[in-house]
Amino acid sequence: MKPGVYPAVRTNGSAYFRSSITFRGKHISLGSYDTEDKAHSAYTDAARILNCDLSIDDAFEQFDTIPFDKLVSLINYRDNNMYIPNPIYLQKHHFSYYLDSSRELKFDIDDLFYYSEHKILQRKGHLYVNDYGMQVTIQSRYGIKSHAVCGRDYRFVNGDTNDYRYSNIEVINPYFGVARFEKSGQFCYRVRIHINGNYTIGTYHDEIRAAVAYNKAVDMAKQAGIQKDFPENYIESLSAREYADLYIGIKISPRYMQFLESINASG
Repeated sequence: MKPGVYPAVRTNGSAYFRSSITFRGKHISLGSYDTEDKAHSAYTDAARILNCDLSIDDAFEQFDTIPFDKLVSLINYRDNNMYIPNPIYLQKHHFSYYLDSSRELKFDIDDLFYYSEHKILQRKGHLYVNDYGMQVTIQSRYGIKSHAVCGRDYRFVNGDTNDYRYSNIEVINPYFGVARFEKSGQFCYRVRIHINGNYTIGTYHDEIRAAVAYNKAVDMAKQAGIQKDFPENYIESLSAREYADLYIGIKISPRYMQFLESINASG
């Protein structure tokens, strides 16, 4: 066998070849290949990567025999002496998570342990990880709701939608059904609920009141017999008594109440 190549047999009896390399005392698997030559090429390229000073961007253009994730891991190990299975490269004050050669996500070092253990996946433009058997969006770590729209409910402060450092994420609307807008130089909060279309519940000058108004609208919809799995707002800053006082006193759009009455009448 050529250096770095080890023969193996699949469960169906067919042969394949494993490639691996040892660097700084660590044995690193490079993947499985159909031919001995391909496995040896992976070993040869890995040896070149680990023993040169080629930058990570230049390496992307020159090496294609090694799986992309493994390529990033090798370069990070070479430069930072830390082997991480996921495609992470440690920078001076943050780390980069490479989805592919053209898309680099930036995270704070505080998130390194989490993303070392959780692989970021993509589906229909959404980024998520599998966590305890559930698909969790990476935005949820910042308090961004699943229905949130970038630019309306949250924004990237520096305009870079790949920069997920905490200082770059501003949550504009943290509550369900609440949308912030500016009027006469001040922020107002419009509340809407979706029931066969959007119904405006009211406009409020405080986002907490707006969040409570949405919850009250949800309760009224359920009382009217509308069977829908509405999300509800949990407001940590309010005690049970404070919440109850707000809930009782908050005003709801007469038009919305008329809509619910019409449902009761038709039922």
